[in-house]
Amino acid sequence: MSKLYFRYGAMNCGKSTNLLQVAYNYEERGMKVVLMKPRTDTKGGDKIVSRLGFSRNVDILIGKDESIRCMVKEWTDKNGSMDCILVDEVQFLKRTHIDELLKIAVIDDIPVICYGIRTDFQMRGFEGSERLLLLAHSIEELKTICNCGKKAIFNGRKVNGKFVFAGKQVAIDKEDNVEYESLCGKCYFKYRDKIQNEVM
Repeated sequence: MSKLYFRYGAMNCGKSTNLLQVAYNYEERGMKVVLMKPRTDTKGGDKIVSRLGFSRNVDILIGKDESIRCMVKEWTDKNGSMDCILVDEVQFLKRTHIDELLKIAVIDDIPVICYGIRTDFQMRGFEGSERLLLLAHSIEELKTICNCGKKAIFNGRKVNGKFVFAGKQVAIDKEDNVEYESLCGKCYFKYRDKIQNEVM
């Protein structure tokens, strides 16, 4: 039986780079991989983009109301079998999408490796990530560090270079003057408390 994998980490931990490396490893052995990402992730358009400068076209863009299992069947009907599915920015998927990915692994016997973040800039869980934490056969943390040198576990959002702790859950990195910084717990609370004290 194939498995559903969830590889998560704070921003800038190399998730997309790792995904592209895994795709290369499969293909180097003559295997066929299919790359997917949610349409919500507009960064790079129809490409998966690594911070190291590598990019690659995705095979399937997933809309919020689309069935992944149906799209996989359409792809295999046209292109033949696949050996692995790699999903980037999985946190943006719906609960039902994750349930489908589990069925693809367990019933259709295709390994599915998902990459994403667990929580948003307000420490709230993403729907896709929360479901994966419950269902994935294997959960692995990809690590990075905060500017202070400690392990980063949170994602700080900046708008016009300043940390913000209110706003919509989804704001894409490098769009509308938004950027993210990986933070350890201590630095996250330091910046958040500073902003809250300035408001009071």
